[in-house]
Amino acid sequence: MISRSFLLILGSLLLTACATTTEKPRPTSRIDVQEDVGFTITEASPVPDGERLEYSQAIVQLEEGNHARGIAMLTQVAEAAPNAAGPRIDLGMAENEAGNLEAAEKHLLKALELSPDHPVAYNELGIVYRKTGRFQEAKVAYETALSIFPGYHYARRNLGVLCDLYLGDLNCALDAYNAYMATVPADPEAAMWIADIRNRLGTQE
Repeated sequence: MISRSFLLILGSLLLTACATTTEKPRPTSRIDVQEDVGFTITEASPVPDGERLEYSQAIVQLEEGNHARGIAMLTQVAEAAPNAAGPRIDLGMAENEAGNLEAAEKHLLKALELSPDHPVAYNELGIVYRKTGRFQEAKVAYETALSIFPGYHYARRNLGVLCDLYLGDLNCALDAYNAYMATVPADPEAAMWIADIRNRLGTQE
């Protein structure tokens, strides 16, 4: 089973300027592809230097399973960096794992206000939508993440699971699993799912 990890999006400052208006530019993010299944995200409004240690320590707490402590620390970081999407996404993930789905959704939607083209936020929102029974909304969220970064294998796998187990759309599931396996071939669980779907559809590999 492939597990997600928290983001710890620190980024570097991207400067924007406009000589014809005083309107504050909307924060966004830049995706830099490193390899077929990897990318880095640079935020226009990153976490300030003074909060980065607290951010790192919060992630350590969450990865060690100390959700209450990690969430409390991340909340402080998010308040100190109100324009940074990264802490909001991590809060969404943490609240999701803690079973607080309403809070998770709130943080993820806020992250998308701050960074509307953030694929991780869409993927995590899809997970929350699936858990709360909003399967079509989950599908849209995963597909939006993939429209931003087609090689995002977590979203591709999640889309396959959603189509397979929750929507009963085997063709959608097969397409998603095949695309996922093209980038993550060493996932025996997904390989079994593909074989099972092909058997149910009566098709040959």
